[in-house]
Amino acid sequence: MSKITLINGDSYKIMPGYKENEFGLSIPDPPYNIISQQKRGVGSRIDKSGKMNNWNNKTPPPRYFKHLFRISDKQIIWGANNFKLPPTEYFIVWNKKQTVDNFASLEYAWTNIKQPAKMFEYSIHKHNKTKGKKIHSTMKPVKLYEWLLLNYAKKGDIIFDSHAGSMSLVIACINLNFDIVAIEKDEDYFNDAVKRVKTRLMQRDLLNEHELIIK
Repeated sequence: MSKITLINGDSYKIMPGYKENEFGLSIPDPPYNIISQQKRGVGSRIDKSGKMNNWNNKTPPPRYFKHLFRISDKQIIWGANNFKLPPTEYFIVWNKKQTVDNFASLEYAWTNIKQPAKMFEYSIHKHNKTKGKKIHSTMKPVKLYEWLLLNYAKKGDIIFDSHAGSMSLVIACINLNFDIVAIEKDEDYFNDAVKRVKTRLMQRDLLNEHELIIK
């Protein structure tokens, strides 16, 4: 039975409380603070209280990466070309097979896992058609995270996600029986994503195979 822990809170404040190498693998997708995205409204929205929520207007502070490297043995960090990270010869690319010229065709992830560079090919258009209701503007495919887990995680790893968003990584962990701790600060995103996770768990009576903890 795998353990699924979902936390509504500020990961920058929560992460210092975890032990060194408590997690086998971290796969976060932090905010990039990309101007082109902001112009398209990615990361800016009106929340359910009527207030503007600009979650994409800041990159994580240095202390975030300090704790991320401390609490996890391995890391795969999406959007790493926007952050100052240690040099590495290892990296991962998602080929989105994008057909629209003014959108990115690829996404890059930094990793310290010593494997030759790999590319995952999965059409963003296929993703957009099959993912159902979009609950986050940067929602990634479950298939992408399943591929990462199959290629980079090992049995017994506890997975960590500091910016859970739509919780596609959580769904992948459910499908592949990995324990995970996932944190999402935004209450609206968190509530919508928890509903998504519960829906997946109710399929094929998966609730009997997983322990779900919500904080």
